Amino acid sequence: MVKQANFQSGVPTLEEPFFKLDNLNSYSQSYTSTYASFQSPQNDTIGSSSKKCVVLHLEPLRCFEVVERQYESRGVIFHNCIAIEPSNPAFPPHSGAVVLMGSPKSGLLEATFVNPVNFVSAFVTSSQRLVLSAYDSDRQLLNQAVLPSGNLANSDETIEPNTLLSVSADNIHSISFCAFDGQFTVDDLSFCY
Repeated sequence: MVKQANFQSGVPTLEEPFFKLDNLNSYSQSYTSTYASFQSPQNDTIGSSSKKCVVLHLEPLRCFEVVERQYESRGVIFHNCIAIEPSNPAFPPHSGAVVLMGSPKSGLLEATFVNPVNFVSAFVTSSQRLVLSAYDSDRQLLNQAVLPSGNLANSDETIEPNTLLSVSADNIHSISFCAFDGQFTVDDLSFCY
């Protein structure tokens, strides 16, 4: 069982103040905790005739390896990304020992999909508020999911570590994970066509 945070309302328009970068930190979003069953097959493609999903297995990556095109054949290219085996117990992996982290610029991790997808999810642990954003091919925002506060292990946070964040929309070409001035890890990234 996992906690899941989803952006529950419809996609706001670009005219709304939510999309102004200076307002992003202060915008109040609803957070709902629900429990969902999530199996994480290792680097598998799951699908039927109508839906194909990919779950990335990170264990083949070496600690401190820069991650860019290692998963291009699986359908995703990473930007500002490094693989780590967390030594800080506040950032436990969801599965295995390897997670992804934004680097060299901390607080940001981006991914571009080889072909557009319609669903993306990942387990995240963050030192503070984290926003998962989905964009179309013109870099227009399609949807967002928000972890409203930090969820480090062994802390006073009310949200458990490795919270499942997900976004869905038609024609997602890229995503970004952003924790302004914070640190976070991403594990078991999955996406569906």
